[in-house]
Amino acid sequence: MGTWGNLGEIARPPGRAGTRALLSTLAITRRIKNIMRTPALPRRLLCLWLPRLASDRVLRGLAPDVRALPFAVVARAGNADRLACLTAAAEAEGLARGMALADARALCPGLVTRPADPLAEAAFLRGLARWGTRFSPRVGCDGADGLVLDITGVAHLFGGEGALVADLMAALARLGVAAQPGLAGSRGAAWALARFGARRAAAPGGEAAALATLPPAALRLPDPTLAALDRLGLRRIADIAALPRAGLARRLGAEVLLRLDQATGAAPEAIAPEPEPPVLSVRLTLPEPIGLVADVMAGLARLLDRLCARLADAGLGARRLRLTLRRVDGGAAEVDIGLARPLRDAARITALFAQGVEAVEAGFGIDMLRLQAMAVEPLAAQQLRLAGKPGGEALADLLTRLGNRIGFEALWRLAPAASHIPEKSFLRLAAAFADAAPGWPTPGPPRPLLLFAPEPVAGAGEGATPPARFRWRRMEFATTRALGPERIAPEWWLDDPAWRSGLRDYWQIETRQGRRLWLYHTPQNPGWFAQGEFA
Repeated sequence: MGTWGNLGEIARPPGRAGTRALLSTLAITRRIKNIMRTPALPRRLLCLWLPRLASDRVLRGLAPDVRALPFAVVARAGNADRLACLTAAAEAEGLARGMALADARALCPGLVTRPADPLAEAAFLRGLARWGTRFSPRVGCDGADGLVLDITGVAHLFGGEGALVADLMAALARLGVAAQPGLAGSRGAAWALARFGARRAAAPGGEAAALATLPPAALRLPDPTLAALDRLGLRRIADIAALPRAGLARRLGAEVLLRLDQATGAAPEAIAPEPEPPVLSVRLTLPEPIGLVADVMAGLARLLDRLCARLADAGLGARRLRLTLRRVDGGAAEVDIGLARPLRDAARITALFAQGVEAVEAGFGIDMLRLQAMAVEPLAAQQLRLAGKPGGEALADLLTRLGNRIGFEALWRLAPAASHIPEKSFLRLAAAFADAAPGWPTPGPPRPLLLFAPEPVAGAGEGATPPARFRWRRMEFATTRALGPERIAPEWWLDDPAWRSGLRDYWQIETRQGRRLWLYHTPQNPGWFAQGEFA
């Protein structure tokens, strides 16, 4: 028989343990049914518009007396510097966004400005998104100057939606960040209320009524579409919603309907929370202070193993590392190294710290080591050779050692350029930030080892024949052999001041004094010049 047995077995009264199990099963079943009967909570989204994000970020680091002055963040637009973001004090002086900086200073001579930094502003917004997780588990960035929080089922923890918004706005005010909230059941409606709404909240299901009187710009439509709506005389969202959908889509495109449905909640719109960045810092606290270089390097090796494992999990490679050694007296020493290529090989990195660690004064001992990846880049898996190591390691290690000694900015490599002009036929690139360039042209006439700007040659005359004797750099030379000429024409489609003299006839000149020079003659403007020297 099955688990239940026959009818006689079912009718048999169960024991005490069976009764408890049966009652527990019935209670769980009843609870599941109650949960299924409970209606789903209406979705509630809170959008925060940060209209002064750029200026607020800078003002947080300035003195209090400077914050009270008219202040603006300036960005380059075309050929002029313009106000990109300004404070209320600056607006009170008659300034506005987009105004030229010269005009703004004429109106407000005491205006304080700082240059715009889009990367720092984006990082500041991501930091605010992480900070916002104290109010909601799902927080995402909304464009370049906004945040969106999903507060569905969260408001009761703060005493209601009004209390949550008030608490959030007060916390932002303490941080020195100006914000305007918008609360609705859809992301589009919350975005519109935060930027255009006279009231900041829409009741559940009341998004259409809350948006009816707002302008079409509240639908997040592109400028050409907004201009077309204006030409049609559609000044409110209610006017757009009243039109037949098929004709509206044919005339203005499907994006208008999509944005309208997203604002009213008819079309879903997801929130993408910012992913948590990997923690690229490891620390080792020692029970007893150490002072020997070997002990520090042993501790560093343990830290590098842990850090490289984290880099591998994130698919990253380190470009710059910092080792902080904290002494027992409270002082600290830092050892920084750079890498010519992204790297997460602990064995190859350890040796680069040796010279810096040896120069550290340990004092009464070191009780804490901290290793941090200051700059990282994506590093994909590499193809291994038969020997088990990827190619190109030797050159990368050489560049790394040289760069840490003389600076990475002093290391250059050449790349080909599409020009037949000698001084324009190559590009000089930073060796640590550029790969070897393939596709060098087929070798042509020999070029000098040292190429410099043309320098006049004295005593050579004006004839096209190489001079028997000439003077260059205050030295007398006698020609023993001349090879040439090689005629090079200027690039007629470019106006290069250095080539306005016209054609050049280049000669390889061997001198009795042992110097091998690269001289050229200009037939259209007779004269001789030196531009290079062979080995």
